[in-house]
Amino acid sequence: MKIDNVIYLIGLAVLLIIALIVLAVAKIRKNRPLPMDEMEGHDFEYYCAELLEGMGFVEVEVTKGSGDFGADILAEKDGISYAVQCKCYDKPIGVRAVEEIYAGRDYYDRMVGVVMTNQYFTQPAVDMAKKLNILLWDRDYISANDKEI
Repeated sequence: MKIDNVIYLIGLAVLLIIALIVLAVAKIRKNRPLPMDEMEGHDFEYYCAELLEGMGFVEVEVTKGSGDFGADILAEKDGISYAVQCKCYDKPIGVRAVEEIYAGRDYYDRMVGVVMTNQYFTQPAVDMAKKLNILLWDRDYISANDKEI
């Protein structure tokens, strides 16, 4: 075997090892617990409200705990009004949350409905949200927008 071929193969092996390490680190980061995972429901709502303010939302209001008609936060950004349902769970979020914010959006006469969660959404929830024009903001979205509030 020529020395050039050996160097080429060693280079490919090094690149493969680096790629595997990067993928492993990304998987660990994706699955690690975040501070929001330890919050109780109402604390998570206030955390989400602060996050929205950090993202440029105004008139951010956390609704009362019970009888909120499916919306935990009301807010506005760029002239668009939002109703937000917050779900801090230890399992994927299903269609019920989408149904709740769909009702809350209409009850509070808001333009956009959003479900924010520290988890991910089930495929039926994603399908329903698309059909009902509801935005789904999962843990990746929240983590990407959390600037150490």
